[in-house]
Amino acid sequence: MTVKEYNNAVREFGDHVYRFIFRSIKDSHKADDIVQDTYEKLWRCVTEIEYAAVKSWLFSTAYNRMIDVIRKDSRLVDVESYDDSSLYAEENSSDLNEVLHRALEKLPAVQRSVILLRDYEGYNYKEISEIAGLSEAQVKTYIFRGRVALRNYLVKTSVWQ
Repeated sequence: MTVKEYNNAVREFGDHVYRFIFRSIKDSHKADDIVQDTYEKLWRCVTEIEYAAVKSWLFSTAYNRMIDVIRKDSRLVDVESYDDSSLYAEENSSDLNEVLHRALEKLPAVQRSVILLRDYEGYNYKEISEIAGLSEAQVKTYIFRGRVALRNYLVKTSVWQ
């Protein structure tokens, strides 16, 4: 990759990577740091990466860095033992977007990340499995469980009634 292609990658994908990370961890300072670290890593391997693969590389690297930050902060939730009863809300809200964002915030980091990659960024299951370092079956399972939890949250907040 050339320096010009690197600059194009920053312009073209920087906002998408930041938005993905920010939606996952809800901390703008940490999201800034993760994106900065990701582009620093890209700069260090600029001669080894083809421009055609840079978008996937950026999302994979940013995702892995985000997981490292989450683990460091001891906030990673074990999905297998996760109790989704905390997703049930008592309040009523007519703003679906606001309710959906609140529901996303309550999901475990892994579920939230794969749902954001699938539904917001438009990646397919194979691409998500490569980015997240999971099998396609795990990705499908996490997306299914996350969507069920989101649906339950929306039903409990009476958005659909």
